Amino acid sequence: MKGTKTMPQCGFSSRVAGVLNYMGVDFLDVNVLADAAIRQGIKDFSDWPTIPQLYVKGEFVGGCDIVTEMTLSGEMDALFEQHGIAYDKAAAEKIREANA
Repeated sequence: MKGTKTMPQCGFSSRVAGVLNYMGVDFLDVNVLADAAIRQGIKDFSDWPTIPQLYVKGEFVGGCDIVTEMTLSGEMDALFEQHGIAYDKAAAEKIREANA
């Protein structure tokens, strides 16, 4: 992401961090602004042009738009459950209710 999970440096990173933080997901952040090689390397690795990028258990999920869509549809809940990732189900529901 651009910045950190406690201090995102772009709107898209802020949205993804906000969703994950609100849902109580324990996640690792990597500030791509601190190293140009990492910033380009992650784009090359995933063949995805934008940042932030979410990986779950090493599997590329997508960027901000995909994370948002998956959260709103409930697919993110299923992905977290499939991989045994703890999250606040009530918070996930509140996100969906607020965006209905």
